[in-house]
Amino acid sequence: MDSELTNKNSDDGVYVENPSVVDGLPEESLTAAGLGSELGSRGGAIGGRKAAATFIFLTVALDMLAMGMIAPVLPKLIESYVQGSAVRTADFLGWFGTVFAVMQFLFSPILGSLSDKFGRRPIVLLSNIGTGLDYFVMALAPTLGWLFVGRVISGITASSIPTAMAYAADVTPKEKRAGAFGMLSAAFGIGFVMGPAIGGLLGKVDPRLPFWAAGGLSLLNGCYGIFVLPESLKKENRTAFRWSRANPVGSLTLLRRHKELLGMAAVLLLGYLAQQSLMNVYVLYTDYRYHWTTDTVGYSLAVIGIGSAVVGGLLVKRAIPKFGDRGTLLLGLMSGVAGYCLFGISQTGMLFWLGIPLLNGMSLAWPTAQGLMSHHVTAGEQGQLQGAINGLRGLAGMVGPVMFTFVFARAIVPGSSVQLPGAPFYLAALMVLLSAVAAVLVTRKQLVTS
Repeated sequence: MDSELTNKNSDDGVYVENPSVVDGLPEESLTAAGLGSELGSRGGAIGGRKAAATFIFLTVALDMLAMGMIAPVLPKLIESYVQGSAVRTADFLGWFGTVFAVMQFLFSPILGSLSDKFGRRPIVLLSNIGTGLDYFVMALAPTLGWLFVGRVISGITASSIPTAMAYAADVTPKEKRAGAFGMLSAAFGIGFVMGPAIGGLLGKVDPRLPFWAAGGLSLLNGCYGIFVLPESLKKENRTAFRWSRANPVGSLTLLRRHKELLGMAAVLLLGYLAQQSLMNVYVLYTDYRYHWTTDTVGYSLAVIGIGSAVVGGLLVKRAIPKFGDRGTLLLGLMSGVAGYCLFGISQTGMLFWLGIPLLNGMSLAWPTAQGLMSHHVTAGEQGQLQGAINGLRGLAGMVGPVMFTFVFARAIVPGSSVQLPGAPFYLAALMVLLSAVAAVLVTRKQLVTS
């Protein structure tokens, strides 16, 4: 693959991997969303040189937006099926979250491998359309069982994110992939911020309306992609689909191939587990310790999302030339350790707010780690790799909720001699610290730019 980094665009000075990556397309530079590539306009394409990159960015943002939109109303919808029982609502909500993570864990490697066989375009488009139709099913669900089936399908169709990551790897030179992944990380942050806010507003009109809106946006994006998204994976770079490597366990074979991949997988898994503390005890913790209102919690989560988007979208590509891949990765992880520790130790809400910028710094780490991992696989394995990475997110989603809520519950037991409400965040800090140790070990031979 290094030999392919030979063509220089005279306009923007970007070296491009595989300049003829899109079959039959005229060579034009695509720089939207930070994805450097040689893509052009298919006959009748809309938007020319920036349309494909914009679509990939929107796909990730809309996936997160849709998931965020239904988050505020899903408990109310479940409650309507169980005669208002808070206990049964909590139980079913837990099952819904678990099954989504399980489906993501099981199917992300499969769909990533399918994109290595058939190309990124059909998988991304089918995922967008499938997600849209699935949200319509959930909006119409006459029973709790139908709603549950919809959640299962949602976990399966989450493949658009790893396939979008593989698309970015296809069209971006090695040295710029971390920046491209950073832009897609910014899309995550935008969806994280906007989704719950929009869903909350729509949910006041009708609890099912956010599902209709999420489905409509996904379908519109899929239809838009039919016209603007070219294929990024050349036919000669595609690999045969094999169940032996597409299943979740088989996907570990790819990660075991290089110790660098396995080490970086450990870095990501520990980090993803730590992030589950935010998703599962953040609201409980800030209510218990600071008595924050719903509005204050929402504002703080919005700041976290905006900060993550800024770091991923703007700072990753600036930090790597200055600190190197290794330095940027470790800087991000140690910033995360400090942020989680400050969350746990803060006795006042004001001090807690100061931990948010530190935690945002961790967004330097994930795009950098993904970029480094993409260096160690061929063009025909990028989908399998990104599917395996998304499978790690699913695995963290299966383990993290129970683990962190259990730790928090045990740390605040009334009458206990030791009260340590910050315990979940101390645990998260420990996980990120272990992640940093793994990063030091896997990069110690200067296998990356530093």
